[in-house]
Amino acid sequence: MIRTFRGIYLFFKLLNESFSFAFHSVKTNKLRTFLSLLGVSIGIFAIISVFTVVDALEKNIRDDVEVLGSNVIYIQKWPWTDEGGVYKWWEFRQRPEIEYKDYLHIKANSQLAEAVALTMGFGREVKYKNNTVSRAPLRGVTYEWNDVYFADIEFGRYFSTIETNMGANVAIIGAQLAADLFEGEDPLGKIIKIDGRKTRIIGVTKKKGESMVNVFDTDNIVMLPLSYARNMVSLRYAGPEIAVKAKPGIEKEELKGELRMMMRMLRRLSPSQKDNFSLNDISLVEGQIASIFGMLNLVGMLIGGFSILIGGFGIANIMFVSVKERTNIIGIQKALGAKKYFILTQFLFEATLLAVLGGVAGLSIVYALSALVSGGMGFTINLTFVNIMRGIIISGTIGIVSGFIPAYTAASLNPVDAINSK
Repeated sequence: MIRTFRGIYLFFKLLNESFSFAFHSVKTNKLRTFLSLLGVSIGIFAIISVFTVVDALEKNIRDDVEVLGSNVIYIQKWPWTDEGGVYKWWEFRQRPEIEYKDYLHIKANSQLAEAVALTMGFGREVKYKNNTVSRAPLRGVTYEWNDVYFADIEFGRYFSTIETNMGANVAIIGAQLAADLFEGEDPLGKIIKIDGRKTRIIGVTKKKGESMVNVFDTDNIVMLPLSYARNMVSLRYAGPEIAVKAKPGIEKEELKGELRMMMRMLRRLSPSQKDNFSLNDISLVEGQIASIFGMLNLVGMLIGGFSILIGGFGIANIMFVSVKERTNIIGIQKALGAKKYFILTQFLFEATLLAVLGGVAGLSIVYALSALVSGGMGFTINLTFVNIMRGIIISGTIGIVSGFIPAYTAASLNPVDAINSK
């Protein structure tokens, strides 16, 4: 027990003395310290800034895509991703469009769906008095759309079942479109013209802000009952899609299996025929996002790796100079009984301290720039705890690797030759 405590005491004493030597060397050689810090700071800044920007982009894109719903399947003509590495558009364009009878059949017969909605999208001119939006995005929806994709209404209300069934000329508009058309005037109850058709505003959605992928531009949207929207354009020419939300506890793959079977029966496809429709969901997009940002992270590591490598060479060179300057002191220490590992630890601590200080400086620059640019961009950039730890670990590792050979050289010096060196 006594030997154990003595060993622990000696370890911490060695740790303290090594840190003191390293700190003294860093403090007394300010120019050399600055040059060492500069190389590592640039390297850590390069690699962590890339990670930080990529993380921010990925988070914002994932947040935008999340509005599609994690438990929603979209039955569409076109797939969201390629099949087998090739997007066979020439085959997909031959597929039939989604039809209203498909929606009615799935709504009536699906055992696994909590809600089924049909939607279509197109663009038209929207006017209010002298204000005009030439190509506003319009979306015709069935009543169940609010159960699948929640219409976050700030003022007014959602469509009633009577309005959707009868095709009433009513609309819910986005916050930005309301601001552009009404310029501060209360839009509720007002009449706008959509391609000359008078339409009454019954609701305004909450403002979401800019979206990087623009999945559903709810800030500029004009949402209409599907029966009313079909008076303006045929369903087949407006990209119809059926959105199906799974019941609680139902897996997406299970729901997909049911929907595939139902659609194949509706389309009268034989077992040997391919699907002539697509079942899309958020996991397809998330897979592509992961692949893209994985590649970007790899590129960031390569770019930052070269920068941090240069910083590592700088530390190694400066540590060799430090060993040469302190050769006499090393000889005296060894003559007085200092062990090899004691000398080795001194120089490793100095190299690691230099690298970590440089890493902290680089992280500080990343933090300052993140705070500076976040306000002027469409998304927030944050220096995360993971990236902070990543920067410190990388810089510390570079310090150990770069300082090992100089430290080992110092620890291997002959005490007599070291004392007599000039």
